[in-house]
Amino acid sequence: MLILYISFCYRDQIVEMFDHAYGSYMKYAYPADELMPLSCRGRVRGLEPNRGDIDDSLGKFSLTLVDTLDTLVVLNKLDEFEDAVRRTLRDVRLDNDVVVSVFETNIRVLGGLLGAHVMADMLRQRGERMQWYRDELLHMAKELGHRLLPAFNTTSGLPYPRVNLRYGVLNPLSRTGTESDTCTACAGTMILEFAALSRLSGEAVFEVHARKALDVLWEKRQRGSDLVGTVINIHNGDWVRRDSGVGAGIDSYYEYLMKAYILLGDNVYLERFNTHYSAIMKYISQPPLLLNVHMHNPTVSVRSWMDSLLAFFPGLQVLRGDLKPAIETHEMLYQVTKQHKFLPEAFTTEFRVHWGQHPLRPEFAESTYYLYKATGDPYYLRVGQSIVEKLNAHARVPCGFAAVQDVRTGTHEDRMDSFFLAEMFKYLYLLFSEKNQLHFDIDEYIFTTEAHLLPVSLSTSQPPCRGNNTVRLSQLPTEDLFTYSCPSTQTLFPNNPSFAKTIRDSYKYLTGVGRAFHASPDRCVCVVVVNSCTFTKIYFFLLSIFLLILLLAGQHYPVSLMLLCNSFHQCLSFNEAHEGVYRVKLVAEVTQTPEEEVVPLIVQLISPPYLGRMVLTAGPAKFGMDLIKQEHGVKGSIVKTSPYTACGPIENAQELRGHIALALRGDCMFAAKARRLQEAGAIGVIFIDHREGSNSAETPLFQMVGDGGSTADITIPLVFLFSQEGALLTSALEDHSNVDVLMLPKERQLEVVLEEEEYRQQGDSCLTPGGDHVLCSYGQTAASPPSHSPNDPNTDPGSQDSRVPQSPPTDHKHVAVPKESPHCLEARSGLD
Repeated sequence: MLILYISFCYRDQIVEMFDHAYGSYMKYAYPADELMPLSCRGRVRGLEPNRGDIDDSLGKFSLTLVDTLDTLVVLNKLDEFEDAVRRTLRDVRLDNDVVVSVFETNIRVLGGLLGAHVMADMLRQRGERMQWYRDELLHMAKELGHRLLPAFNTTSGLPYPRVNLRYGVLNPLSRTGTESDTCTACAGTMILEFAALSRLSGEAVFEVHARKALDVLWEKRQRGSDLVGTVINIHNGDWVRRDSGVGAGIDSYYEYLMKAYILLGDNVYLERFNTHYSAIMKYISQPPLLLNVHMHNPTVSVRSWMDSLLAFFPGLQVLRGDLKPAIETHEMLYQVTKQHKFLPEAFTTEFRVHWGQHPLRPEFAESTYYLYKATGDPYYLRVGQSIVEKLNAHARVPCGFAAVQDVRTGTHEDRMDSFFLAEMFKYLYLLFSEKNQLHFDIDEYIFTTEAHLLPVSLSTSQPPCRGNNTVRLSQLPTEDLFTYSCPSTQTLFPNNPSFAKTIRDSYKYLTGVGRAFHASPDRCVCVVVVNSCTFTKIYFFLLSIFLLILLLAGQHYPVSLMLLCNSFHQCLSFNEAHEGVYRVKLVAEVTQTPEEEVVPLIVQLISPPYLGRMVLTAGPAKFGMDLIKQEHGVKGSIVKTSPYTACGPIENAQELRGHIALALRGDCMFAAKARRLQEAGAIGVIFIDHREGSNSAETPLFQMVGDGGSTADITIPLVFLFSQEGALLTSALEDHSNVDVLMLPKERQLEVVLEEEEYRQQGDSCLTPGGDHVLCSYGQTAASPPSHSPNDPNTDPGSQDSRVPQSPPTDHKHVAVPKESPHCLEARSGLD
């Protein structure tokens, strides 16, 4: 019941946000294509500075209005929808002398017109509204379809990337037609809109051309890997860019194969999708990552970063029924959003920013919606809440919502793309809605890549095109339970509601946040009381408090409650939204008990001239040797790895053997680095942060995690130093040919010193053995004066910093030893 209240609250907030965005467009920008939310005016192509390819989506056809039409119906704004349809019929022209992107115009404008027609026809048939409507939007869609068809006039059947709405492609006045390349998604994301247009209008020509383009892409796949490249020549079908992934340039090609089967009922599309999907899971998917590879040599990754468009893929995996990798990748993406507020346009495999822009893309919200509907796990409602809160906190401006120019600085860009209204608000509203709260049955429709709604009943309107068949491969991919059927939640989650959580838990510290997720302190409970007396209001209010206490107590949170009154926008208490309806906001001060504390480790330099005075705070790993269980830690000489990131073949393996390796964070997973260095013979690894200026004084320690798979094979100790501490260590190595260090828990920091001469005498025979790497301890002598410990009450705490090297003794005679170690435990010769 409480979840219903919270959903109601957030659903109202999402509608208010939509009203702010759509109202700002209509007030400040219409009939321009897009709103410039910082300037509070419309973006008209030719009147603003050219932004390159981005402007190819602008065709002087009121893009944002057309793209938003069916969103109005989903949000139950039927009066606004009817008004918007009338405006579209009255004001929108499709014969403008403008060169536009075939891909963008298809998914946004043609898809928008078709989705709006389907909604208008549905309302008309119910007899409730739109009785005046006579398929005018379908006629506009057909006109636009004919204006896009000249793009398919190529020898291969792959479309040109651009077309002039008035003059086509080859006309001397068209100012286009010289292009030779197009992206795979650009050519392969036509079938839903074009097939729907054919089946609604009765003109087969559109579906025939879209299918032909898909046939070419299928034939041009790399037969050995069953992968496709990113850019292809539209005349001869040769691949121009051979990198293969599921993000920008390819993404919706895979999406449309799967959805074409759902919409059109043609098994050919499903067979092609399943073939590609097996290749993706074999070569591209490295849970939780999705990495681009070379289509001809798919075991080789071609870059160390991912783009934000791949965030749609978990949602597609839900449609496929493959929930585990969907949950894994989605959780990785969620951790990235928690680190950077939004998904950066591109981020590295170590989850740092590669490109900082965030143009309010909806793909992450889309996958969140699919996962919640598949699992029913309230966790995904909390993810949705975080999206809503971050949009309001970091993107909302007086005239709408502005794209984020750089997630690192939070600066805005004067841009609000039409897909923000077409997709983001649909998915967020549907995430917090039950089926019976919608104006129509959402299961009777399939979403296009722009989230426009097309009815699945089209699969029975006419048979598939002739000749649409797939030559079966000699070795088909292994078929599983969901190869030819829709996923069943009972099969996926048989009496096991914690299934998704057990998968997510492996990735909750993935980006380096070492503590469990802290829920927002604000918990909103909306109580609807219609035509009720004061007694009834009080009853429902107390009931809400009781329910919230039960919820929080069940999660073992310490609870205190207080009542607040404020604006409805913030969903606060006893604020009358309309007659007879009251809302209660309970603010719970929640402090979640950390699931586990991060035990700090240290790297202590013990060789001259440092002699134990330099102590660097280090973070632990959740895999590899547990240093806490090693009584005396691990000792060894440090050697810098080549390459420094340890993400390729180790070039100095001979030098590393029997030593502790230094490796830079970045470009691949910690576990992959550790395996390579362990195989090279290293007895331990010290990872150093690549983020300039990071330090343990200002950044919470975190535990390094594995790659999602088993890490039982990694047995050497691993620690992590922030950038400033790492710089001290590497500087020491540059200044001195041999640097010995101890890796051990901070609480066991060495506190007793011995003579340097004794250190040299015992050092050769008391080193870390190659077997279990137990530290050989040095004996204490009566002549060994005690060192000052940071924990010593007689030591001035302001006079010593364990992160900064202290001035060594002038006689260089003392080195730290463990005071509890009276003798050397083991010896091994041949090591320095």
